[in-house]
Amino acid sequence: MMRFSTRQKEVVDLIGGQEFSNWTDWKWQLRHSVKDLETLEMLLGTKLETELKREQEDTLARFPMSITPYYLSLIDIGDILNSPIFKQAVPSIGELRVESADMKDPLAEDADCPVPVITHRYPDRVLFLVSNVCAMYCRFCTRKRKVGDEDCIPGRSAVQEGLDYIRRTPQIRDVLLSGGDPLMLSDDYLDWILSELRTIEHVEVIRIGTRAPAVLPYRITDGLVETLKKYHPLWLNTHFNHPRELTRSARTVLRKLADAGIPLGNQSVLLAGVNDCPRIMRALVHKLVQNRVRPYYLYQCDLSEGLSHFRTPVGKGIEIMESLIGHTSGFAVPTYVIDAPGGGGKVP
Repeated sequence: MMRFSTRQKEVVDLIGGQEFSNWTDWKWQLRHSVKDLETLEMLLGTKLETELKREQEDTLARFPMSITPYYLSLIDIGDILNSPIFKQAVPSIGELRVESADMKDPLAEDADCPVPVITHRYPDRVLFLVSNVCAMYCRFCTRKRKVGDEDCIPGRSAVQEGLDYIRRTPQIRDVLLSGGDPLMLSDDYLDWILSELRTIEHVEVIRIGTRAPAVLPYRITDGLVETLKKYHPLWLNTHFNHPRELTRSARTVLRKLADAGIPLGNQSVLLAGVNDCPRIMRALVHKLVQNRVRPYYLYQCDLSEGLSHFRTPVGKGIEIMESLIGHTSGFAVPTYVIDAPGGGGKVP
């Protein structure tokens, strides 16, 4: 049985005219996502400083904001600006600062696109970008040049083109569904994509990359799990960056997925002011393995434009890895990687 925090009930009351029973409806969460600073202030019960708000408005003019009421409820209202949840979800002026080393497409994904929704960099696997929307727009997203742009959401014909490419390319054995977030698709649409992939004999493994368990756990419905478990072997990679994200609700849906036989991995991004601390990272990986999620990758923050305020020195990542290796279980230690600029792939 799910339990709810006092803060979650306060958020529903502040939204107004809503029954708390709607809280676990993922579509209700999306309908009431925070997209402007006035609503943000109202739900946080505070007024942002004038200069800070002006900077945030400037950022919003270029990059959208969308925060589920659930994720917003995790912000520490006693220390809002320093909250690791606030920093990941709320725009900052740093997103408009472009450093000399920054790139629009640092991983050169667009250069490896044989068709618009496919990135085919490695011989036996492809990235299949089936969605362009997310439950929450992470401020550190490496694809923020695309994600949230409603003018370029892939339609069914584009997805079909991707399926056709996979079908005629026999060396592809592993397909990673990404986006955006694939779990923002309806169950029926996702079922269609998965069923089509399973008709392709050379596709051995399907993976899904999603942030939903961290920012919108209620998306993991019984119906969705029943859909996913039809297509084993299917792996799911979550994206938790801070132990605060592993709430009771998140743990409940991770258990639901694991009980359905879906192997779970986690990919974190090393973020200044969020998780660049050995103690925090140790707490995160320990909570993950307690919930049957294998820490998979710890990424150095990419060289995408407007992310310099999140980037740490590589030495910080090495320090964190040294605090884990030999000090905790080997399967709790992620691989620290840098995605080499220009499409060079992952470098441990």
